[in-house]
Amino acid sequence: MPLPETVRVKLSSEDAGTVAITPVVVQDLLLRELVERMLGVTGKDPARVRELFLRGSLVSGASRFRWSGFDADLESVTVLLSDFPDSDPALPFAPERCLLAVFHGPACRIELSREAGSKRRLLRRKSFWDLFVALLGAESPQYVDYSYREKADYYRLALSYSTSSRIRETAALLPFRSLGRQIRGSALEWVELFVERIPG
Repeated sequence: MPLPETVRVKLSSEDAGTVAITPVVVQDLLLRELVERMLGVTGKDPARVRELFLRGSLVSGASRFRWSGFDADLESVTVLLSDFPDSDPALPFAPERCLLAVFHGPACRIELSREAGSKRRLLRRKSFWDLFVALLGAESPQYVDYSYREKADYYRLALSYSTSSRIRETAALLPFRSLGRQIRGSALEWVELFVERIPG
């Protein structure tokens, strides 16, 4: 049978560790949107995607999606998945297209989007993101994979002591004081970088 264009899903919160009554929202999702959620779990594996279609249940982040399971032939699923990007380790890192940085240390995980990092403090000509991207230009992050969740290529960079120190110093430019203090006070060891892919 042909794949449906849309799937009616019941969406609820998946709050692990607590007992709570959460509202269930019913909505029609484009099949492509549902598959994008699946790919973070399955990767581009047609057999696993087909299995999820049939099971009718998916947990993605803090949300649970449920729908009436349906059978799909493997060939149709394979054709559907061919429209999604593949991992490409040959892609050079492009700091100017970085969308998100996630800093890690022994006791920290700090997310910073390009949008938030690009905001400037009053009377400052440069933003944290301007200097951070310039700093990345001298580094060589390693390609890891394509992130379907972030819709971006995922790189990872181990931070030397000097690079970590420069990032912490530059955090003074962030207009968000609590975020700036968090970065300055953390022992940053590595950073995840998510880079927008240009179609072509």
